[in-house]
Amino acid sequence: MDFEIRKDRSGGGGRRLTREREVYLQLMSQGYGIREASRIVGINRRTGKRWRNGWHSPPTGRPKPPIAAEAPAAGPSRYLRETDRIHIADRLRGKASIRQIAAELGCSPSTISREIRRNGALWRGKDWVYRPHAAHRRAEHRRPRPKVGKIGQNPEGRDFVQEHLTLRWSPEQICQALRARFPDRPEMHVVHETIYQALYVQGRGELRRELTRALRTGRTIRRLHRQSYKRQPRMAKDMVMISERPAEAADRAIPGHWEGDLIIGKAMKSAIGTLVERTTRFVALVHLPDGRQPAQVRDALVKTVSTLPVQLRRSLTWDQGSEMALHKQFSTATDMPVFFCDPGSPWQRGSNENTNGLLRQYFPKGTDLARYSREELDAVAAELNSRPRKTRGWETPAERLAKPLATAS
Repeated sequence: MDFEIRKDRSGGGGRRLTREREVYLQLMSQGYGIREASRIVGINRRTGKRWRNGWHSPPTGRPKPPIAAEAPAAGPSRYLRETDRIHIADRLRGKASIRQIAAELGCSPSTISREIRRNGALWRGKDWVYRPHAAHRRAEHRRPRPKVGKIGQNPEGRDFVQEHLTLRWSPEQICQALRARFPDRPEMHVVHETIYQALYVQGRGELRRELTRALRTGRTIRRLHRQSYKRQPRMAKDMVMISERPAEAADRAIPGHWEGDLIIGKAMKSAIGTLVERTTRFVALVHLPDGRQPAQVRDALVKTVSTLPVQLRRSLTWDQGSEMALHKQFSTATDMPVFFCDPGSPWQRGSNENTNGLLRQYFPKGTDLARYSREELDAVAAELNSRPRKTRGWETPAERLAKPLATAS
């Protein structure tokens, strides 16, 4: 093959040997050796080896894997091809930017950046060295599916997760506990979505399927959140609205401000009262064995609140349920004002709404709540108050409540 070697090759940046490279690769495809093809186009033999094998050739003495020519692409691909990776290596040597390379390949800049970061190699501490053929082998090795998840690869971590799921810890609480207990063992660290995937994704078998019943919802399949149904106001007499509640209650700076509500049992005939302290998230359950009429709710609330220290009786926030029709009598008996949320605004007592969701693990919907004793309610409250809470810096509500009480004493 006749090829005229240019005398002046200065200038042109990374494109100054484009023609020479095309001819060199054409010669190689025709069966020429590296030495002969390099001589014809007028380049050093080491440059020819780099063009053929990527920036770095394998060390001397190590057998090189056979290189099969990749068929021309028939159309756009979801994954980078080997020819794409060769193009990336060429353009990186030419000091092209990530965005320039992405535009030339018709993909996102993040695709190129991620490719270099995942399949390249760090060289001398900071600089990325990108070898296209080695990068392609790494990508092909990682691609096969399905893969064993992180929980399935670590029996010790799997046992820890399953043990705490049986204690009704949430996946997020478990993840935080793993990081706190094993700070120097990254293989024990997972995110909560990993636990959900191990429970819900079919065919993985990393966690026992029956453990889904220990989750807050108890669902065996996942579903999207839906908008809460708005309720109409059922009580409009002598109410003091939440807008008049003291500022210290809104900013949760001082303990003693509570949120309250009822969880309803089977056929709307039974209920349990729930009280949550806004600052510490401490939970108290109100026993209502005889029903949820206003007088019954008033008496039960007075009995429960009377067990609290005086400094923890600052206010109570409730929704506009008719069970609180005797709220003024309750306030007179306990010296604890009651404030009411706006209609259809459950987020105004968000801590209580969240707690009611947690309690459904213990008192499922459709259950006769009147059958639970005072002692059983106290045991459930104690278990909730001993769980670490993300909003409280992973302290338990009981630990948080003990601090102001110790200071006051």
